[in-house]
Amino acid sequence: MLDLTASSADITRAICDIPSESGDEKALADAVVASLGACDHLEVIRDGDAVIARTSLGRAQRVIIAGHLDTVPISENLPTRDVTENGEALIWGRGTVDMKSGVAVQLKLAAELTEPAFDITWVWYDHEEVEATKNGLGRLARTRPDLLVGDFAILGEPSNGGIEGGCNGTLRAIVRTSGIRSHSARSWMGENAIHFAAPILNKLAGYTAKTVEVEGLAYREGLNAVRISGGVAGNVIPDACEVEVNFRFAPDKSTEEAVAYVRRLFDEYEVEITDLSPAARPGLDAPIAQSFAAAVGGVPKPKYGWTDVARFSELGIPAVNYGPGDGQLAHHDEERVRISEIEDVERGLRGWLTGA
Repeated sequence: MLDLTASSADITRAICDIPSESGDEKALADAVVASLGACDHLEVIRDGDAVIARTSLGRAQRVIIAGHLDTVPISENLPTRDVTENGEALIWGRGTVDMKSGVAVQLKLAAELTEPAFDITWVWYDHEEVEATKNGLGRLARTRPDLLVGDFAILGEPSNGGIEGGCNGTLRAIVRTSGIRSHSARSWMGENAIHFAAPILNKLAGYTAKTVEVEGLAYREGLNAVRISGGVAGNVIPDACEVEVNFRFAPDKSTEEAVAYVRRLFDEYEVEITDLSPAARPGLDAPIAQSFAAAVGGVPKPKYGWTDVARFSELGIPAVNYGPGDGQLAHHDEERVRISEIEDVERGLRGWLTGA
């Protein structure tokens, strides 16, 4: 069991030291369920390796606060250890940033806040770091949408202890060229599919990333080649080539509009969409979101990467990212989080949830 009376920093150390790579979340989910079992103010529900704990106090509004339990693979960066950087105390190790420090804050507050100003649904879910079809939050949205009813959602993704509204969407596409094989000694007998990919790469190299303002936040887009493959043998002119393209699009676009844009850009080629996740609008115009922003302070920023706030947005729930940790250190071998940020996020959430 976890000691949820400990500091949020100590809880961070404890849950990081329970390995939970994607697909191996059971031990941590077991510990979460066992630790919350004594909390009479919470109804605890388990769905696979996702854990839901909620209050039913008859409050006028319900807030969903969520975080994922899994991490990317461990890279000799567990167990955690305490380090000092520029005179500041940090916790080093896999999951400290993405996103067990945020989960630790949530667990502590879930256990302690018996009379919050809102009804709260706490959600800790599995399989966030792998393909979207396995995502535990997505599974709940499909099979138990009743558990994800609320007026506002907060996702504890690392945001340097500030609010990051919405997120960019992401699309991956394979753009294909075709040619004719021949012996490379008689190359004029063939047509080189790799050479035919040059215009695709030129378009991508010449693309100017757009900055799109949505509800006062400026989202920077991106369109890039992320993989290229082709070739048969060292003495064969290739008859096929694939360029994988990743489009990060602002939340002013639907997934349909993003797909249409990529297809128009490469309309002379075969295009296969292989991955597609929607963007999420900031949602900061909702009164409850504005009260949250005012309570925790700071200037909200856009989230450039995709996060599960998009799933809440699809459900019609305004959602923001708010958690300790520098997103640039997520998945890094030297992943580490400032203890002061963990404490700041706990203080901000506690103050708003209690109406202090």
